[in-house]
Amino acid sequence: MPFTLYVASPNSIHFEQAKQAIIHKKNLIVEKPAFMNPKQMNEIIDLLKQYPDVLYFEAARNIHTSNFHVIQEKLHELPTVQGAQFTYSKYSSRYDKVLEGEEPNVFSLNFAGGALQDLGVYTVYDAIGLFGKPKELVYYPQLVRTGVDGKGTAVLGYEKFNVILNFSKISNSYTTSEIYGLKDLIQLDDAGEIQQVNYVNDVGESFMIGEKSNKNPMLPEAKDFARIINDPEDSSNQKDYRRWLDLSVDVNNVLFKLRQSAHIMFKGE
Repeated sequence: MPFTLYVASPNSIHFEQAKQAIIHKKNLIVEKPAFMNPKQMNEIIDLLKQYPDVLYFEAARNIHTSNFHVIQEKLHELPTVQGAQFTYSKYSSRYDKVLEGEEPNVFSLNFAGGALQDLGVYTVYDAIGLFGKPKELVYYPQLVRTGVDGKGTAVLGYEKFNVILNFSKISNSYTTSEIYGLKDLIQLDDAGEIQQVNYVNDVGESFMIGEKSNKNPMLPEAKDFARIINDPEDSSNQKDYRRWLDLSVDVNNVLFKLRQSAHIMFKGE
């Protein structure tokens, strides 16, 4: 099996480490968010063209789950789509350190931290993976003492509807996520893990349409990545790989534009 490097360092270090991996002809899986901005992403894409045998993956586990695929299929069956809201909020134990006066990496501008760059990535992947790139966007962050966003709400504008993203590392939420039809909807228990998906019909009856999963949430993406790495010449694998690569580029662009709208800049930008 080809050697594959998993980059799970602080966000701000991903770029340089990924470049070294590509130059040394190692496949790489980069923890989300892969890179800080489109400039870094474009340089990586250009470098990959120089090393066509190297494979790059962004570890966004939610889009690889069977439940995400179920949502995609059910979405196509809805005669009307009127938007969605995706919520992923979990209190981080590292925020206790912030309250004590420290600056953990995940809450530091120097290390490209913040809620959008962590849990928010999953909600952005949900939105773009299901609806494509938005036409307009804006981010309303709640900043913490270190200058990063501890929580926030993003609005992605599409041609006929809006998608609302809510995420936080300084509070918990047990609100379900929903995709709105006309009188019906698709309901997700969690925008990040997606362990259960229900379809609620026009009279309020709820039916589970995905699997109720308690497996390791990283297993589906690991199997997907292994499939591509072990057989990169397969036409179906090539199609999936290109789709994930394009999605990674689009997510990177949206994350950057959301930060720009909120005037959040990282060290070195």
